[in-house]
Amino acid sequence: MTEAVLVACVGSTLFMVGLTWFVQVVHYPLFSRVGQDSFPAYHEEHSARTTWVVAAPMLIELASSVALALNPPDGLAALATVGAALAIAIWAVTLILAVPAHSAIGREGLGPDLHARLQRASLIRTWLWTLHGAVVLAMVVDVIDLT
Repeated sequence: MTEAVLVACVGSTLFMVGLTWFVQVVHYPLFSRVGQDSFPAYHEEHSARTTWVVAAPMLIELASSVALALNPPDGLAALATVGAALAIAIWAVTLILAVPAHSAIGREGLGPDLHARLQRASLIRTWLWTLHGAVVLAMVVDVIDLT
C-alpha cells in the first residue's frame, strides 16, 4: 500500500512541478499581452479551465503526502513529514495568496500591481512544488533497489 501511495504522490507532485514552472515562466507573464477588452472573459475562462486541470493532482498530492507522513516507508519518516509540510504549505499559499489575487483580478482587471502580486504568489508556489518534487524523488531513490 505504501508503494502505491508513494507512486501517486510522485506522479501528482511531478505533474504539478512541471505545470507550475510553465505557468510561472510562460503563462502568467503573457497575461499582460491579452488586450484589456478581452482580458475579463479570458481570465474567467482561464480560471475555470485551470481548476479542471489542477484540482485532482493537487488533491492527490495533498492526500498522498499526508498519508506518507502518517505511514512512511521504512527510514523515510523525516522526508515524508517534510513532503507533507510542503504540500500543506502549497495549499496555504494557494488559498491565502493565489486565489485572492485571481479573485481581485476577476473583479478589478489586470493592473500592474495585481499582476505582480499574482506572479509573486506563483513564484512561491513554484519553489515549494520544486522542493516537494525533490523530496519525493529522494524518497523514490531510497525505496527503489537500483542494484
